[in-house]
Amino acid sequence: MVRRLVLGCGSLGGDLVEQLAGRGGTVTVVTDRKGRAEDLRSDGIDAREGDPADPSTYPDGVDLVVVGGQSPRSNLDAARAASEHCPDAPLVVYLGDDADPSVRDEVYALANEVIDPRRVVTDRILDAVGTSHTERLNRLMRVLRNVDGRLAVVMHDNPDPDAIAAALALQAIAERAGVGADACYFGDISHQENRALVNLLELDLHVLDEVPADDEYAGFALVDHSRPGVNDRLPPETTIDIVIDHHPPRAPVEAAYVDLRRGVGATSTLLAEYLDRLGIVPDTTVATALLFGIQVDTNDFTREVSTADFEAAAFLIPHVDMALLQRVETPSLTSETMETLARAISNRDVRGNVLTTNVGDIRERDALAQAADHLLGMEGIEVTVVYGLIDGTVYVSGRARGARVDLGEAFRDALGTIGSAGGHADMAGAQIPLGILDDVGDDSRESLATIVTDIVAGRMFETLEHATPTPSLDTDVAFEYPLDE
Repeated sequence: MVRRLVLGCGSLGGDLVEQLAGRGGTVTVVTDRKGRAEDLRSDGIDAREGDPADPSTYPDGVDLVVVGGQSPRSNLDAARAASEHCPDAPLVVYLGDDADPSVRDEVYALANEVIDPRRVVTDRILDAVGTSHTERLNRLMRVLRNVDGRLAVVMHDNPDPDAIAAALALQAIAERAGVGADACYFGDISHQENRALVNLLELDLHVLDEVPADDEYAGFALVDHSRPGVNDRLPPETTIDIVIDHHPPRAPVEAAYVDLRRGVGATSTLLAEYLDRLGIVPDTTVATALLFGIQVDTNDFTREVSTADFEAAAFLIPHVDMALLQRVETPSLTSETMETLARAISNRDVRGNVLTTNVGDIRERDALAQAADHLLGMEGIEVTVVYGLIDGTVYVSGRARGARVDLGEAFRDALGTIGSAGGHADMAGAQIPLGILDDVGDDSRESLATIVTDIVAGRMFETLEHATPTPSLDTDVAFEYPLDE
Protein backbone atom coordinates (compact mmCIF):
# COMPACT_ATOMS: atom_id res chain seq x y z
CA MET A 1 0.00 0.00 0.00
CA VAL A 2 1.47 3.34 -1.10
CA ARG A 3 1.45 6.08 1.57
CA ARG A 4 1.43 9.54 -0.01
CA LEU A 5 2.03 12.89 1.71
CA VAL A 6 0.87 16.11 0.02
CA LEU A 7 2.40 19.31 1.42
CA GLY A 8 0.52 22.48 0.55
CA CYS A 9 -2.80 22.55 -1.19
CA GLY A 10 -2.98 25.24 -3.84
CA SER A 11 -5.07 24.82 -6.98
CA LEU A 12 -2.68 22.18 -8.29
CA GLY A 13 -2.48 20.40 -4.96
CA GLY A 14 -6.25 20.36 -4.60
CA ASP A 15 -6.74 18.75 -8.02
CA LEU A 16 -3.98 16.29 -7.24
CA VAL A 17 -5.50 15.24 -3.93
CA GLU A 18 -8.82 14.48 -5.63
CA GLN A 19 -7.05 12.23 -8.16
CA LEU A 20 -4.88 10.47 -5.58
CA ALA A 21 -7.82 9.82 -3.26
CA GLY A 22 -9.42 7.67 -5.94
CA ARG A 23 -6.40 5.38 -6.19
CA GLY A 24 -5.14 2.65 -3.92
CA GLY A 25 -3.08 3.51 -0.85
CA THR A 26 -3.42 6.44 1.54
CA VAL A 27 -3.20 10.22 1.19
CA THR A 28 -2.32 12.66 3.96
CA VAL A 29 -2.52 16.40 3.33
CA VAL A 30 -0.80 19.14 5.35
CA THR A 31 -2.02 22.66 4.53
CA ASP A 32 -1.79 26.08 6.18
CA ARG A 33 -4.94 27.31 4.44
CA LYS A 34 -7.61 27.86 7.06
CA GLY A 35 -10.70 25.80 6.51
CA ARG A 36 -9.11 23.79 3.70
CA ALA A 37 -8.17 20.89 5.96
CA GLU A 38 -11.71 20.75 7.33
CA ASP A 39 -13.18 20.67 3.81
CA LEU A 40 -10.89 17.80 2.85
CA ARG A 41 -11.74 15.86 6.00
CA SER A 42 -15.42 16.17 5.17
CA ASP A 43 -14.57 14.38 1.92
CA GLY A 44 -12.96 11.54 3.85
CA ILE A 45 -9.34 12.62 3.33
CA ASP A 46 -6.77 12.65 6.14
CA ALA A 47 -5.99 16.38 6.23
CA ARG A 48 -4.08 18.35 8.86
CA GLU A 49 -3.98 22.11 9.33
CA GLY A 50 -0.40 23.23 9.92
CA ASP A 51 2.85 24.39 8.39
CA PRO A 52 3.86 22.14 5.45
CA ALA A 53 7.50 22.83 6.38
CA ASP A 54 6.99 21.51 9.94
CA PRO A 55 7.89 17.77 10.11
CA SER A 56 5.89 17.36 13.33
CA THR A 57 2.74 17.48 11.18
CA TYR A 58 3.90 14.58 8.98
CA PRO A 59 2.59 11.02 9.46
CA ASP A 60 4.91 8.10 10.19
CA GLY A 61 6.02 6.07 7.21
CA VAL A 62 5.79 7.94 3.88
CA ASP A 63 6.44 6.39 0.46
CA LEU A 64 6.00 9.51 -1.69
CA VAL A 65 6.01 13.25 -0.97
CA VAL A 66 4.36 15.80 -3.27
CA VAL A 67 4.82 19.51 -2.61
CA GLY A 68 1.96 21.38 -4.29
CA GLY A 69 1.48 24.81 -2.73
CA GLN A 70 1.09 28.10 -4.60
CA SER A 71 4.23 29.89 -3.37
CA PRO A 72 7.60 28.75 -4.83
CA ARG A 73 9.41 29.94 -1.68
CA SER A 74 7.03 28.04 0.62
CA ASN A 75 7.31 24.97 -1.57
CA LEU A 76 11.10 25.16 -1.27
CA ASP A 77 10.85 25.30 2.54
CA ALA A 78 8.52 22.29 2.55
CA ALA A 79 10.82 20.44 0.18
CA ARG A 80 13.81 21.04 2.48
CA ALA A 81 11.91 19.70 5.48
CA ALA A 82 10.56 16.68 3.60
CA SER A 83 13.96 15.73 2.18
CA GLU A 84 15.44 15.69 5.69
CA HIS A 85 12.52 14.00 7.47
CA CYS A 86 11.64 11.48 4.70
CA PRO A 87 15.00 10.87 2.98
CA ASP A 88 13.94 7.57 1.39
CA ALA A 89 10.69 8.86 -0.11
CA PRO A 90 10.76 10.22 -3.69
CA LEU A 91 10.13 13.99 -3.66
CA VAL A 92 8.01 15.70 -6.33
CA VAL A 93 7.84 19.50 -6.20
CA TYR A 94 5.64 21.97 -8.07
CA LEU A 95 7.78 25.00 -8.82
CA GLY A 96 5.29 27.65 -9.92
CA ASP A 97 5.55 30.32 -12.60
CA ASP A 98 7.27 33.11 -10.68
CA ALA A 99 10.12 31.30 -8.91
CA ASP A 100 13.32 33.36 -8.76
CA PRO A 101 16.55 31.71 -10.00
CA SER A 102 17.92 30.83 -6.56
CA VAL A 103 14.68 29.05 -5.56
CA ARG A 104 14.52 27.29 -8.90
CA ASP A 105 18.11 25.99 -8.63
CA GLU A 106 17.65 24.67 -5.08
CA VAL A 107 14.36 22.96 -5.89
CA TYR A 108 15.98 21.15 -8.81
CA ALA A 109 18.84 20.09 -6.52
CA LEU A 110 16.46 18.70 -3.86
CA ALA A 111 13.65 17.06 -5.80
CA ASN A 112 13.50 13.78 -7.66
CA GLU A 113 11.00 15.33 -10.04
CA VAL A 114 10.13 19.00 -10.63
CA ILE A 115 6.87 20.18 -12.18
CA ASP A 116 8.05 23.37 -13.86
CA PRO A 117 5.29 25.16 -15.84
CA ARG A 118 7.76 27.44 -17.59
CA ARG A 119 9.85 24.55 -18.86
CA VAL A 120 6.76 22.56 -19.88
CA VAL A 121 5.52 25.48 -22.01
CA THR A 122 8.96 26.03 -23.56
CA ASP A 123 9.34 22.34 -24.41
CA ARG A 124 5.86 22.23 -25.92
CA ILE A 125 6.58 25.25 -28.14
CA LEU A 126 9.91 23.81 -29.31
CA ASP A 127 8.23 20.49 -29.99
CA ALA A 128 5.66 22.22 -32.21
CA VAL A 129 8.11 24.07 -34.46
CA GLY A 130 10.14 21.68 -36.48
CA THR A 131 10.75 18.35 -34.76
CA SER A 132 10.52 15.08 -36.69
CA HIS A 133 7.31 14.27 -34.80
CA THR A 134 5.74 17.52 -35.95
CA GLU A 135 6.82 17.04 -39.56
CA ARG A 136 5.38 13.52 -39.50
CA LEU A 137 2.04 14.73 -38.16
CA ASN A 138 1.88 17.59 -40.64
CA ARG A 139 2.35 15.15 -43.52
CA LEU A 140 -0.30 12.81 -42.15
CA MET A 141 -2.84 15.61 -41.78
CA ARG A 142 -2.10 16.89 -45.30
CA VAL A 143 -2.71 13.44 -46.75
CA LEU A 144 -5.96 13.10 -44.80
CA ARG A 145 -7.22 16.50 -45.93
CA ASN A 146 -6.50 15.55 -49.55
CA VAL A 147 -8.92 12.62 -49.34
CA ASP A 148 -11.95 13.86 -51.24
CA GLY A 149 -14.59 11.62 -49.76
CA ARG A 150 -14.75 8.75 -47.29
CA LEU A 151 -11.64 6.91 -46.07
CA ALA A 152 -11.46 3.13 -45.58
CA VAL A 153 -9.14 2.29 -42.67
CA VAL A 154 -8.37 -1.34 -43.46
CA MET A 155 -7.12 -3.73 -40.80
CA HIS A 156 -5.49 -7.03 -41.71
CA ASP A 157 -7.74 -10.06 -42.13
CA ASN A 158 -9.23 -11.45 -38.90
CA PRO A 159 -7.94 -8.42 -36.98
CA ASP A 160 -6.37 -8.60 -33.54
CA PRO A 161 -6.75 -5.96 -30.77
CA ASP A 162 -3.76 -3.95 -32.00
CA ALA A 163 -5.19 -3.62 -35.51
CA ILE A 164 -8.70 -2.86 -34.22
CA ALA A 165 -7.49 -0.17 -31.82
CA ALA A 166 -5.23 1.43 -34.41
CA ALA A 167 -8.11 1.65 -36.87
CA LEU A 168 -10.37 3.30 -34.28
CA ALA A 169 -7.69 5.86 -33.42
CA LEU A 170 -6.94 6.70 -37.07
CA GLN A 171 -10.69 7.08 -37.57
CA ALA A 172 -10.70 9.70 -34.79
CA ILE A 173 -7.72 11.51 -36.33
CA ALA A 174 -9.42 11.53 -39.73
CA GLU A 175 -12.46 13.14 -38.14
CA ARG A 176 -10.17 15.88 -36.78
CA ALA A 177 -9.11 16.48 -40.40
CA GLY A 178 -12.76 16.68 -41.48
CA VAL A 179 -12.74 13.28 -43.20
CA GLY A 180 -15.28 10.55 -42.52
CA ALA A 181 -13.73 7.11 -42.08
CA ASP A 182 -14.78 3.49 -41.61
CA ALA A 183 -12.77 0.90 -39.67
CA CYS A 184 -12.87 -2.07 -42.09
CA TYR A 185 -11.72 -5.67 -42.26
CA PHE A 186 -12.11 -8.85 -44.27
CA GLY A 187 -12.71 -12.22 -42.62
CA ASP A 188 -13.92 -12.99 -39.12
CA ILE A 189 -13.17 -12.00 -35.54
CA SER A 190 -13.04 -15.34 -33.78
CA HIS A 191 -10.48 -15.07 -30.98
CA GLN A 192 -12.27 -14.82 -27.62
CA GLU A 193 -10.39 -11.71 -26.50
CA ASN A 194 -10.97 -10.01 -29.85
CA ARG A 195 -14.70 -10.75 -29.79
CA ALA A 196 -14.89 -9.56 -26.19
CA LEU A 197 -13.18 -6.31 -27.18
CA VAL A 198 -15.66 -5.67 -29.98
CA ASN A 199 -18.74 -6.69 -28.01
CA LEU A 200 -17.97 -5.05 -24.66
CA LEU A 201 -16.86 -1.77 -26.25
CA GLU A 202 -19.78 -1.98 -28.72
CA LEU A 203 -17.46 -1.19 -31.62
CA ASP A 204 -18.92 -0.25 -34.99
CA LEU A 205 -16.62 -2.07 -37.41
CA HIS A 206 -17.35 -2.48 -41.11
CA VAL A 207 -17.00 -6.05 -42.43
CA LEU A 208 -15.95 -6.20 -46.09
CA ASP A 209 -17.45 -9.24 -47.82
CA GLU A 210 -15.96 -8.17 -51.13
CA VAL A 211 -13.65 -5.51 -52.52
CA PRO A 212 -15.35 -2.09 -52.19
CA ALA A 213 -16.72 -0.53 -55.35
CA ASP A 214 -14.64 2.21 -56.94
CA ASP A 215 -17.03 4.95 -55.82
CA GLU A 216 -17.44 3.68 -52.23
CA TYR A 217 -14.21 5.09 -50.81
CA ALA A 218 -12.03 8.00 -51.90
CA GLY A 219 -8.96 6.70 -50.07
CA PHE A 220 -7.47 3.72 -48.27
CA ALA A 221 -5.34 3.46 -45.14
CA LEU A 222 -3.67 0.28 -43.88
CA VAL A 223 -3.00 -0.24 -40.17
CA ASP A 224 -0.95 -3.04 -38.58
CA HIS A 225 0.07 -4.29 -42.03
CA SER A 226 1.67 -2.50 -44.95
CA ARG A 227 0.80 -3.86 -48.41
CA PRO A 228 -2.57 -4.34 -50.13
CA GLY A 229 -3.27 -7.96 -50.99
CA VAL A 230 -0.92 -9.25 -48.30
CA ASN A 231 -2.99 -10.32 -45.29
CA ASP A 232 -5.99 -8.46 -46.64
CA ARG A 233 -8.19 -9.04 -49.69
CA LEU A 234 -7.66 -5.74 -51.42
CA PRO A 235 -6.31 -5.98 -54.96
CA PRO A 236 -2.49 -5.67 -54.84
CA GLU A 237 -2.67 -2.72 -57.23
CA THR A 238 -4.90 -0.68 -54.87
CA THR A 239 -3.61 2.86 -54.38
CA ILE A 240 -2.90 3.36 -50.69
CA ASP A 241 -2.89 6.76 -49.04
CA ILE A 242 -1.66 5.90 -45.52
CA VAL A 243 0.31 3.03 -43.98
CA ILE A 244 1.00 2.84 -40.24
CA ASP A 245 2.58 -0.32 -38.87
CA HIS A 246 5.24 -1.59 -36.48
CA HIS A 247 6.19 -4.69 -38.47
CA PRO A 248 9.55 -4.45 -40.26
CA PRO A 249 8.88 -4.71 -44.02
CA ARG A 250 10.96 -6.80 -46.38
CA ALA A 251 9.61 -5.30 -49.61
CA PRO A 252 9.14 -1.59 -50.47
CA VAL A 253 5.91 -0.01 -49.27
CA GLU A 254 4.12 2.47 -51.51
CA ALA A 255 1.77 5.11 -50.10
CA ALA A 256 1.47 8.88 -49.85
CA TYR A 257 2.21 8.62 -46.11
CA VAL A 258 4.14 5.76 -44.53
CA ASP A 259 5.16 5.34 -40.90
CA LEU A 260 6.90 2.01 -40.25
CA ARG A 261 8.89 1.89 -37.01
CA ARG A 262 10.90 -1.17 -36.10
CA GLY A 263 11.26 -1.85 -32.39
CA VAL A 264 7.97 -0.30 -31.23
CA GLY A 265 5.86 -2.96 -29.56
CA ALA A 266 2.48 -2.15 -31.13
CA THR A 267 0.85 -0.11 -33.87
CA SER A 268 -1.45 1.16 -31.10
CA THR A 269 1.60 2.85 -29.57
CA LEU A 270 2.12 4.90 -32.74
CA LEU A 271 -1.54 5.95 -32.85
CA ALA A 272 -1.53 6.89 -29.16
CA GLU A 273 1.50 9.08 -29.86
CA TYR A 274 -0.38 10.75 -32.73
CA LEU A 275 -3.38 11.49 -30.50
CA ASP A 276 -1.15 12.91 -27.78
CA ARG A 277 0.78 15.20 -30.08
CA LEU A 278 -2.34 16.35 -31.90
CA GLY A 279 -3.93 17.26 -28.58
CA ILE A 280 -6.81 14.82 -29.14
CA VAL A 281 -8.16 13.45 -25.88
CA PRO A 282 -9.22 9.88 -26.67
CA ASP A 283 -12.68 8.84 -25.56
CA THR A 284 -13.00 5.87 -23.23
CA THR A 285 -13.62 3.43 -26.08
CA VAL A 286 -10.53 4.40 -28.09
CA ALA A 287 -8.28 4.67 -25.03
CA THR A 288 -9.35 1.27 -23.68
CA ALA A 289 -8.89 -0.39 -27.06
CA LEU A 290 -5.43 1.18 -27.56
CA LEU A 291 -4.16 0.14 -24.14
CA PHE A 292 -5.42 -3.40 -24.71
CA GLY A 293 -3.78 -3.45 -28.14
CA ILE A 294 -0.43 -2.51 -26.58
CA GLN A 295 -0.83 -5.06 -23.80
CA VAL A 296 -1.61 -7.89 -26.21
CA ASP A 297 1.17 -7.17 -28.71
CA THR A 298 3.79 -6.72 -25.97
CA ASN A 299 2.45 -9.63 -23.87
CA ASP A 300 1.71 -7.29 -20.96
CA PHE A 301 4.89 -5.26 -21.53
CA THR A 302 7.26 -8.24 -21.54
CA ARG A 303 7.80 -8.83 -25.29
CA GLU A 304 9.58 -6.43 -27.68
CA VAL A 305 8.54 -3.55 -25.42
CA SER A 306 10.05 -0.08 -25.86
CA THR A 307 10.06 3.20 -23.98
CA ALA A 308 7.44 4.47 -26.43
CA ASP A 309 5.04 1.69 -25.38
CA PHE A 310 5.25 2.70 -21.71
CA GLU A 311 4.83 6.39 -22.60
CA ALA A 312 1.76 5.58 -24.69
CA ALA A 313 0.27 3.56 -21.83
CA ALA A 314 0.87 6.45 -19.41
CA PHE A 315 -0.96 8.80 -21.79
CA LEU A 316 -3.91 6.42 -22.18
CA ILE A 317 -4.47 5.15 -18.62
CA PRO A 318 -6.35 8.24 -17.30
CA HIS A 319 -8.96 7.72 -20.04
CA VAL A 320 -9.32 3.92 -19.81
CA ASP A 321 -12.30 2.05 -18.35
CA MET A 322 -10.27 -0.37 -16.18
CA ALA A 323 -13.26 -2.46 -15.13
CA LEU A 324 -14.22 -2.99 -18.76
CA LEU A 325 -10.61 -3.72 -19.71
CA GLN A 326 -10.46 -6.47 -17.08
CA ARG A 327 -13.56 -8.09 -18.57
CA VAL A 328 -11.99 -8.01 -22.02
CA GLU A 329 -8.81 -9.61 -20.68
CA THR A 330 -10.53 -12.63 -19.15
CA PRO A 331 -12.92 -14.12 -21.73
CA SER A 332 -13.91 -17.78 -21.64
CA LEU A 333 -12.39 -20.27 -24.10
CA THR A 334 -14.69 -21.78 -26.73
CA SER A 335 -14.97 -25.54 -27.14
CA GLU A 336 -13.35 -25.14 -30.58
CA THR A 337 -10.27 -23.55 -29.02
CA MET A 338 -10.04 -26.25 -26.37
CA GLU A 339 -10.29 -28.97 -29.04
CA THR A 340 -7.62 -27.26 -31.13
CA LEU A 341 -5.31 -27.02 -28.13
CA ALA A 342 -5.84 -30.71 -27.37
CA ARG A 343 -4.95 -31.71 -30.95
CA ALA A 344 -1.93 -29.39 -30.88
CA ILE A 345 -0.59 -31.14 -27.79
CA SER A 346 -1.35 -34.60 -29.15
CA ASN A 347 0.19 -34.01 -32.61
CA ARG A 348 3.30 -32.11 -31.50
CA ASP A 349 6.69 -32.76 -33.06
CA VAL A 350 9.57 -31.51 -30.90
CA ARG A 351 13.11 -31.19 -32.17
CA GLY A 352 15.46 -29.50 -29.74
CA ASN A 353 13.73 -26.34 -28.50
CA VAL A 354 11.36 -26.09 -31.50
CA LEU A 355 7.82 -27.50 -31.47
CA THR A 356 5.61 -27.80 -34.55
CA THR A 357 2.13 -29.29 -34.68
CA ASN A 358 -0.60 -29.83 -37.26
CA VAL A 359 -4.09 -29.43 -35.77
CA GLY A 360 -5.91 -30.37 -38.99
CA ASP A 361 -9.22 -28.76 -40.02
CA ILE A 362 -10.31 -25.83 -37.86
CA ARG A 363 -13.11 -23.27 -37.84
CA GLU A 364 -11.39 -20.50 -35.84
CA ARG A 365 -7.98 -19.46 -37.10
CA ASP A 366 -7.33 -17.47 -33.92
CA ALA A 367 -7.30 -20.79 -32.06
CA LEU A 368 -3.92 -21.38 -33.70
CA ALA A 369 -2.43 -18.32 -32.02
CA GLN A 370 -3.87 -19.32 -28.66
CA ALA A 371 -2.44 -22.83 -29.02
CA ALA A 372 0.97 -21.40 -30.00
CA ASP A 373 0.92 -19.21 -26.89
CA HIS A 374 -0.04 -22.07 -24.58
CA LEU A 375 2.53 -24.50 -25.98
CA LEU A 376 5.30 -21.95 -25.51
CA GLY A 377 4.92 -22.60 -21.78
CA MET A 378 6.18 -26.18 -22.15
CA GLU A 379 9.53 -26.89 -20.53
CA GLY A 380 12.48 -26.51 -22.89
CA ILE A 381 10.44 -25.00 -25.73
CA GLU A 382 11.55 -21.67 -27.23
CA VAL A 383 9.69 -21.73 -30.57
CA THR A 384 6.19 -23.01 -31.38
CA VAL A 385 4.67 -23.36 -34.86
CA VAL A 386 0.98 -24.36 -35.03
CA TYR A 387 -0.87 -24.80 -38.32
CA GLY A 388 -4.26 -25.88 -39.57
CA LEU A 389 -6.60 -25.79 -42.57
CA ILE A 390 -9.55 -23.51 -43.32
CA ASP A 391 -11.28 -23.22 -46.71
CA GLY A 392 -8.39 -24.39 -48.84
CA THR A 393 -5.70 -22.42 -46.99
CA VAL A 394 -3.10 -23.52 -44.46
CA TYR A 395 -2.82 -20.94 -41.69
CA VAL A 396 0.35 -20.95 -39.60
CA SER A 397 0.95 -19.17 -36.27
CA GLY A 398 4.31 -18.99 -34.53
CA ARG A 399 5.62 -17.77 -31.18
CA ALA A 400 9.16 -17.50 -29.80
CA ARG A 401 10.61 -16.83 -26.36
CA GLY A 402 14.26 -16.16 -25.68
CA ALA A 403 15.06 -17.58 -29.09
CA ARG A 404 18.24 -16.71 -30.95
CA VAL A 405 16.40 -16.13 -34.24
CA ASP A 406 14.02 -13.58 -35.69
CA LEU A 407 10.85 -15.65 -36.10
CA GLY A 408 9.29 -13.20 -38.57
CA GLU A 409 12.31 -13.50 -40.86
CA ALA A 410 12.33 -17.28 -40.43
CA PHE A 411 8.68 -17.45 -41.52
CA ARG A 412 9.43 -15.32 -44.57
CA ASP A 413 12.38 -17.47 -45.55
CA ALA A 414 10.61 -20.80 -44.98
CA LEU A 415 7.08 -20.06 -46.16
CA GLY A 416 7.12 -16.74 -48.01
CA THR A 417 7.89 -18.35 -51.38
CA ILE A 418 4.80 -20.59 -51.23
CA GLY A 419 2.42 -18.14 -49.55
CA SER A 420 2.44 -14.90 -47.57
CA ALA A 421 4.43 -14.78 -44.33
CA GLY A 422 5.98 -12.36 -41.85
CA GLY A 423 5.79 -10.89 -38.37
CA HIS A 424 7.99 -9.94 -35.44
CA ALA A 425 11.06 -11.48 -33.85
CA ASP A 426 8.88 -13.46 -31.45
CA MET A 427 5.47 -13.57 -33.17
CA ALA A 428 4.78 -14.51 -36.78
CA GLY A 429 2.17 -15.93 -39.13
CA ALA A 430 1.70 -17.29 -42.64
CA GLN A 431 -1.00 -18.26 -45.13
CA ILE A 432 -0.40 -20.96 -47.75
CA PRO A 433 -3.02 -21.72 -50.43
CA LEU A 434 -3.44 -25.46 -51.01
CA GLY A 435 -4.43 -25.22 -54.67
CA ILE A 436 -5.08 -28.61 -56.25
CA LEU A 437 -4.11 -30.40 -53.04
CA ASP A 438 -7.42 -29.29 -51.56
CA ASP A 439 -9.39 -31.32 -54.12
CA VAL A 440 -8.64 -34.64 -52.44
CA GLY A 441 -11.62 -36.56 -51.10
CA ASP A 442 -12.44 -37.23 -47.47
CA ASP A 443 -10.69 -40.60 -47.66
CA SER A 444 -7.48 -38.80 -48.55
CA ARG A 445 -7.51 -36.22 -45.76
CA GLU A 446 -4.92 -38.21 -43.85
CA SER A 447 -2.60 -38.13 -46.86
CA LEU A 448 -3.21 -34.39 -47.22
CA ALA A 449 -2.33 -33.83 -43.56
CA THR A 450 0.94 -35.71 -44.09
CA ILE A 451 1.81 -33.60 -47.11
CA VAL A 452 1.04 -30.36 -45.27
CA THR A 453 3.12 -31.48 -42.30
CA ASP A 454 6.04 -32.35 -44.55
CA ILE A 455 5.89 -28.95 -46.21
CA VAL A 456 5.33 -26.68 -43.20
CA ALA A 457 7.23 -28.53 -40.47
CA GLY A 458 10.00 -29.57 -42.82
CA ARG A 459 10.63 -26.04 -44.05
CA MET A 460 10.39 -24.52 -40.58
CA PHE A 461 12.75 -26.99 -38.92
CA GLU A 462 15.31 -26.58 -41.68
CA THR A 463 15.10 -22.79 -41.68
CA LEU A 464 15.28 -22.44 -37.91
CA GLU A 465 18.26 -24.79 -37.76
CA HIS A 466 20.27 -22.55 -40.11
CA ALA A 467 18.83 -19.17 -39.10
CA THR A 468 21.15 -16.30 -38.26
CA PRO A 469 20.99 -14.71 -34.78
CA THR A 470 18.30 -12.14 -34.10
CA PRO A 471 19.54 -8.58 -34.73
CA SER A 472 19.15 -6.03 -31.98
CA LEU A 473 16.18 -3.73 -32.41
CA ASP A 474 16.59 -0.01 -32.96
CA THR A 475 13.54 1.81 -31.66
CA ASP A 476 14.47 4.95 -33.59
CA VAL A 477 14.41 3.35 -37.03
CA ALA A 478 11.51 4.66 -39.09
CA PHE A 479 10.58 4.43 -42.74
CA GLU A 480 8.79 7.48 -44.05
CA TYR A 481 8.00 8.59 -47.56
CA PRO A 482 7.42 12.23 -48.54
CA LEU A 483 4.24 13.18 -50.30
CA ASP A 484 5.83 13.60 -53.73
CA GLU A 485 7.19 10.02 -53.95
